[in-house]
Formats: sequence, structure tokens, C-alpha cells
Amino acid sequence: MAKVKVYNLEGKEVEELNLDPKVFAVKINPALVHQVVEIQQANARQNFAHTKDRSEVSGGGRKPWRQKGTGRARHGSIRSPIWAGGGVTFGPRKEREFAKKINKKMKRKALLMTLTDKVTDKNFIVVDKLQLAEAKTKKLAEIIGKLPLEVKKSLLLVMAVKDDVIIKSAKNLPKVKTILADSLNVVDVLKYNYLLIDKDGIKKVIETYKL
Repeated sequence: MAKVKVYNLEGKEVEELNLDPKVFAVKINPALVHQVVEIQQANARQNFAHTKDRSEVSGGGRKPWRQKGTGRARHGSIRSPIWAGGGVTFGPRKEREFAKKINKKMKRKALLMTLTDKVTDKNFIVVDKLQLAEAKTKKLAEIIGKLPLEVKKSLLLVMAVKDDVIIKSAKNLPKVKTILADSLNVVDVLKYNYLLIDKDGIKKVIETYKL
């Protein structure tokens, strides 16, 4: 069973917490994690590139010149792809679909693997209660500075429930991102060096993702 130290907002250790092994001590399969990352990134991809084919280009309602007798090659429309300003053949189209599918169980397993990795590497920081009286970036930065982590590294701050005070306080911290415990995803957990969560957040993670 994985154990983590629990700190108060002054950075002092207050207790030791046993983590549920079915969530925070699962067997890691790098291939599955990689697959889920690729799928999540593909599903987030937006397609903006779009070229017009010959049916979408304006003009070209008549033959540019008669079929025979001019000495020039025959053409039926200036919208032809071989004309400058004509349609594009095999160009990028906005109808192209990049989204991929994966079943929920595999996605959940991959997330638990990334959480396990954070715990194993001691990059899973737990506080007893993550709460601020008012929205102050300076105050949140002070709290983070007292915890056992490298301040210059990135931090994913996980909330059990939406807390606008925490969200506003973290907004101006460039390497800090806030996220709800029931909205965790593999890419964000991997992207940020540390994961900061309180005991209520851990309960929410177990409730949401335990297999």
C-alpha cells in the first residue's frame, strides 16, 4: 500500500496517509499510456485548413474559348485545377476527422497509471485542506513555496470541487494549472511535474476513477 505525507498550508507534516492501491499503486503499462496520450491529443486537434475544389471556386461558368480553331489547348472551365486560381486537387479539407475512439476502461487504467507514477516519484503532494480566505496570487505562491517541491517546476492543482478563489489565485502563476478531481486526464497529469491535492480531492479521485 502506498503511503504519502500530508502537509498543512504552512508546509509542516501533520500525518501520513495510506492511499488506495487500486488507484495509486497499479501496474504500469507504458504502451497503454502512450496510446491514450495519442488518442487524447488527436481528439483535441482542430482542423482549420481548408482548400476549395473546382466546384467551390467562383467563376468559370462558360468555356474560356471555343473548342477548336484557336491553336490553344482545349479547356472547359477556368475552375480547373490546372489553372491559376482554380480548384485544388487533394488539398486539406475541413471535413477531415482526426478523432479516435478508446473505451472508458482503458482510458481510466491509463490515468491510474500516471497517478501511480506521480506517487512513486514522490511528485504527488498532499495537503490536509486546500483553502484560501480570499483570492490572492501572492498567498497561494507562498503556500506552494512552503511545500516540498521545486517552485520553478510546473504544478497541477487538483480541486475536489470548483473553488473560484483558488482558480483566481492560480491564474497569474504561469506554471500552475487548476483542474477538478473528476476531470483529470492523462495528458495533464504527465505534462505537469507535480500534482497538488488535498484529502477531499483524493476521496473524489477514488470515487470517480476506482475500477
